[in-house]
Amino acid sequence: MNAMKLLHHEAMQLVDKAERFRREGDAGQAARLLEQAFEQERQAAGLSAADQALEPTRSVLHRSAASLAIECGRLRDAEQLIAAALSGNPPDAIAEELRDLLEQVYFVHPPKARRRTLNQRRATTRKPKRR
Repeated sequence: MNAMKLLHHEAMQLVDKAERFRREGDAGQAARLLEQAFEQERQAAGLSAADQALEPTRSVLHRSAASLAIECGRLRDAEQLIAAALSGNPPDAIAEELRDLLEQVYFVHPPKARRRTLNQRRATTRKPKRR
């Protein structure tokens, strides 16, 4: 098994272990294992990043790493992984899933300019309080 596949396989095993701990109520151990899984999957994605000929594997690994990053609260890492995946030539279905992940990143933690716009919109649509 090559290094990329080995890292991915190990990451998925860590995710499975994390799920077991989560079901058993040990959120701390689950979070630690998910963080380790994220690091493994990010490394696997990194090994495929430069080789466009590895599609769809390349974009699938980036999507998986980005999903784990979101689950770990590492939104900037997720954004970077999604951008790297979309900069290649992912199949349409995977590209759509990557865009959906990007929406999740921005919904959870919108960029500052977008937050200002949302706040301005809310301020102008608020009804005056009755006295």
